[in-house]
Amino acid sequence: MKVAVILPAAGLGTRMKPSDAGSPAAPRKQFLLLDGVPVVVHTIRKFVACPLVSEVILALRPEDRPKVDELIAAESFSKPVRTVDGGDSRQASVENGLAAVAPDTDIVAVHDAVRPFIDPETIEETIRSAAETGAAIVGIIPVDTVKQIHLHKITGTLNRDRLVLAQTPQVFHIDILRRAYDQARQDGFTGSDESSLVERIEVEVTVVAGSDRNIKITRPSDIDLAQLFLREEKERPR
Repeated sequence: MKVAVILPAAGLGTRMKPSDAGSPAAPRKQFLLLDGVPVVVHTIRKFVACPLVSEVILALRPEDRPKVDELIAAESFSKPVRTVDGGDSRQASVENGLAAVAPDTDIVAVHDAVRPFIDPETIEETIRSAAETGAAIVGIIPVDTVKQIHLHKITGTLNRDRLVLAQTPQVFHIDILRRAYDQARQDGFTGSDESSLVERIEVEVTVVAGSDRNIKITRPSDIDLAQLFLREEKERPR
């Protein structure tokens, strides 16, 4: 089984405002430093360390590729880690990554480049689940009560037992993901994640239990929590 990982990292990080980050030229979220290392490099390390992963592909803004290629070279990764041009949207970036995977790839995992605290066990479990069922994503049950609203008025309370908050990785047989992208392109459909595209072609998607530590770094306040998680990872017995 050959598994390719696509990390879409072409976003501008509009929620990480430069003024909030303390500098008029603050780096975008994927390039913020944790312990002196860009967030995206921490994320790459997690997937390179997974024995099931064959290669990692980053979809980046063209102007970022030379910088990231230098970071990759400096890491001397034990597996192929490559960059491709990203698109104007997450969906376009993943599609560009999908076009660049090795021809003998069986499984494709898509993961947010700014989720560096994904557990190795969860990566493996999600890949194995997708290999068996065709499609699997990581998700967590919300702990807060979820209300449905219309025009700022509550119209109902949703049953949390039937809800999950989708995370990544989202993992699929490559033919399923390609079919989902082809259909979305034909229909002019844009989804919020890969699963939403796969659901449209009536493929069942399995949910693997995730963790609230698998945070997506999108706001300045996330950095303090990320630094705490990184310290805990370093102190954890191996």
